[in-house]
Amino acid sequence: MEDAKKQFANQLREAMIAAGYAPKPAVLEREFNTRHWGKPMSLHGVRLWLLGETMPDFRKMETLSKWLGVSVQQLSYGGPSGHAAELRRARWDSGIGYEDRDIFEAFLKLPVPQRKIIREVILTFAKVHGEAATTVPE
Repeated sequence: MEDAKKQFANQLREAMIAAGYAPKPAVLEREFNTRHWGKPMSLHGVRLWLLGETMPDFRKMETLSKWLGVSVQQLSYGGPSGHAAELRRARWDSGIGYEDRDIFEAFLKLPVPQRKIIREVILTFAKVHGEAATTVPE
């Protein structure tokens, strides 16, 4: 079991780097808690993940995999690296202007509960926009 924890820690660090995040406990805690709807993780708890001393449960693993753009299996056991994170990073680097970056900076300065609300509003608008784009006018 110890090897699985170390493997997970290595995969987590690699996935964070591939997605454009520093593999640091403070970054992991902030980004994870912004996306996970269960009990928030402490700085100490995510530090243990990065050190390979503990592993998250499946729900937390799902949150991590969605955020980082890799499968749960990739995150847990390794394998071919996910291109989803690399593509998302390239889109981020090339497609966002300074005004949007200012908005993201302001968003990141908000407390986590407020960021969760803003995130849900954005995802709701994106879902409605996506559904509207796929419907055929009569």
